[in-house]
Amino acid sequence: MSLLPSSASPIRLAVVMGTRPEAVKLAPLVLAAQSDPQRFQVDVVSTGQHKEMLDSMLAWFGLRPSVSLDIMRPNQDLAHITMSSLSGINDWLKTHRPDWVVVQGDTTTTFAGALAAFYNRIPVAHVEAGLRTHDKYSPYPEEANRVMTGHLADLHFPPTAGARDNLLREGIADERITVTGNTGIDALLWTRNKLANEGKLPTGDGREVLVTAHRRENQGEPMRGLCHAILTLLARYPDVRVNFPVHLSPRVREVVFPVLSGHPRVQLTDPLDYPEFVQAMARSCFILTDSGGVQEEAPSLGKPVLVLRDSTERPEAMQAGTAKLVGTDPERLLAEAARLLDDQAEYTRMSKAQNPYGDGQAAQRILQVIARTPVASR
Repeated sequence: MSLLPSSASPIRLAVVMGTRPEAVKLAPLVLAAQSDPQRFQVDVVSTGQHKEMLDSMLAWFGLRPSVSLDIMRPNQDLAHITMSSLSGINDWLKTHRPDWVVVQGDTTTTFAGALAAFYNRIPVAHVEAGLRTHDKYSPYPEEANRVMTGHLADLHFPPTAGARDNLLREGIADERITVTGNTGIDALLWTRNKLANEGKLPTGDGREVLVTAHRRENQGEPMRGLCHAILTLLARYPDVRVNFPVHLSPRVREVVFPVLSGHPRVQLTDPLDYPEFVQAMARSCFILTDSGGVQEEAPSLGKPVLVLRDSTERPEAMQAGTAKLVGTDPERLLAEAARLLDDQAEYTRMSKAQNPYGDGQAAQRILQVIARTPVASR
């Protein structure tokens, strides 16, 4: 039985996504809405910004897009992604006229979806709203994307009270904001339980370090420094292994593979499907990452995170003690990694800290708010 208030006709949602993280964090909302067809009608609009990774992610959750714009091109730049996404989403919205456009986070697809909805006078619901570093170039272009999306959105669903405070400081009306937790935790718990039920959730009883890095500010020399730091770490700790799923970006791969390929204790792979990545997190000792989503997910699996960035829009992880900012300075990275490997008390402190990002019910909270928002606001 649905917990949502009744409605005269199904509320039509267009859920826009283009990257794997968007698919992960929007899949719980799509699944919850699809399970209540009397109240919601859902279309998944895919830009294909990261097509291969997006398609595999949707398949894991049993979802198929209603439309695929297939904007991806070799060596595409931000202007191309923005223009192609905006044009394609705009054309679809003109024809289908949903009640709401739902976007998530801070990708270029997110901003293009919100802008296309605005041009068509369709209200926007922003999932994972309010994250800020207050530096428009860190991370780039994500910080600008989420700020601009925030000022186009009609409903805001920040994951934490701190993100809510950011929105209030920017003049967003309190009645338009609902703290929900992060839908990424919904997806993680769903996947963890499915893997556990299938006997496919490993234990992290070894000394494997999981590494992910792809952000534009870390490409080039920062990425090279990270790779050499990994080599130094392996030389100091003969029992440590590294699992590094390498982003498909040529600028990442052209640095990582020449430095790290061939080392007997480094496993370089293409990006993992989501269930495989959850398994990799569960198997790891700790994680080195510049990913925002991993900062949220890892604490639910009891994994400390060293964040390869100089600032983060997720300060709650730092405050809770589940993550530390280490930047890409090799010496600092090595010092903090060694501390986790050598100091059991420090490792236990970080691994046992409570996840500040939610309880797995964020998608239901979001749908409840959308369902009770007056028709006049749509």
